[in-house]
Amino acid sequence: MKSVAAAVLLSALASPILAAPGLSLTVSAPSAIEDVDALKVTTTLTNTGTETLKLLNDPNSVLTPQWKTRTFDITGQSSGAVPSFKGVKVKWVPTQAAAAHDYTTLAPGQTLTLQHDLAGRFNFTSSGPGAYRFSPSNTFTTVSATGELSSIQAATTAPLPLTVTGKLAPTTLLAPEAPPLGKRATFRSCSASQQTSINTAVTSAQTYATNAYNYLAGISSGTTRYTTWFGPYDATRKSTVQTHFNNIRNSGISSYTYDCSCTDSGTYAYVYPDTFGVVYFCGAFWNAPNTGTDSRAGTINHEASHFTRNGGTQDYQYGQSGCRSLATSNPARAVMNADSHEYFAENNPSQS
Repeated sequence: MKSVAAAVLLSALASPILAAPGLSLTVSAPSAIEDVDALKVTTTLTNTGTETLKLLNDPNSVLTPQWKTRTFDITGQSSGAVPSFKGVKVKWVPTQAAAAHDYTTLAPGQTLTLQHDLAGRFNFTSSGPGAYRFSPSNTFTTVSATGELSSIQAATTAPLPLTVTGKLAPTTLLAPEAPPLGKRATFRSCSASQQTSINTAVTSAQTYATNAYNYLAGISSGTTRYTTWFGPYDATRKSTVQTHFNNIRNSGISSYTYDCSCTDSGTYAYVYPDTFGVVYFCGAFWNAPNTGTDSRAGTINHEASHFTRNGGTQDYQYGQSGCRSLATSNPARAVMNADSHEYFAENNPSQS
């Protein structure tokens, strides 16, 4: 027995120390501002582990300050009030971003400090002046040496307190005014071949939205297709999703304005939710199939669901695996999640 124990001990001592991932995230800013156009914060991300990390450049994370997304949750310290968000909502797929090598590499002990200009992203008029807490998104997706994806949460300090007074409405508006809808699609910065691809996708997107609405109108209990993406059947939640697809199918998809100026290779598309009918396509969109999982037609449904007029969905979770988990863990969020709507509409693989 002693010899066996000794052998085990010697083996353990001889083994190399296993690598362990770790991240920390801190936020700094002035304690108070008197003009929301001067709203700027700084984030510091540090690799506290013993292995090099490849972190996907999620447009909703602190790694991508150039994306005017809702990187921070802002709530009134005592009131719980939330300012109006005026930035963009993005269609992004982790596997596609990984394939495009769209990630940031952090060696053990390395620190990355980034400035975030939040001017134009939030309007505090309705929530009012006062002390607010700023909490950054602290979940990141890592890419292993073999290409496998996993999630890691950064350790964060208490939410950053910041008092907002004075001018509460932004002067700088990120979202352009929405042009009036015409009888057919309008294109901006799109080549002839891109316009052809968009027109094909628009037709398929209209079919997706109509079929999704008709399916929902025809069920009164949980089906495999419904529960996979939206969780246990609930009449109220089902009605919410049905209303979204009814709005989308009647929103004039074929009359939207489509902008092809975005070249970000890891992103499919984005919209300003309050700028109805304007969709911006990015690099990943052109590599997608017309229909099927994460398709061009599905992307249009995803973005259309973000418009406030169509339902104002959020980006709580991306990717099929994550959306399946969301349906189980938080069905209330699933029925307000854009990718869940897309995968339900694409229905690939087919479910009844």
